[in-house]
Amino acid sequence: LETYPNRKIILTGANDEQFKLFGLDKMPYEVFTLKHNPEKTDPRYFKTLLKKFNLRAGEVVYFEHNPEAVKSAQSVGITSYYYDPDKKDLDSLKIFIDNNL
Repeated sequence: LETYPNRKIILTGANDEQFKLFGLDKMPYEVFTLKHNPEKTDPRYFKTLLKKFNLRAGEVVYFEHNPEAVKSAQSVGITSYYYDPDKKDLDSLKIFIDNNL
């Protein structure tokens, strides 16, 4: 990800306890959470994200390990990619990013 100059925001549903437990306080990028209210599977999560960062859906590229969250992001117009955590296909993810930035 460092090779891309674009802004990067890590999206999570983590609450305060999970935030530290998962090491999100040590991430090299901004982290956005709504603390499970709503979850990323709810389109309101992504609408709130766009509003908070003053972004339009067409300006955002999103990849995610939860297929329901991918559908949620797509439902508000965000270009999204399901990253299968079992396959770990980084080549396909790179192609998606390159084709959509």
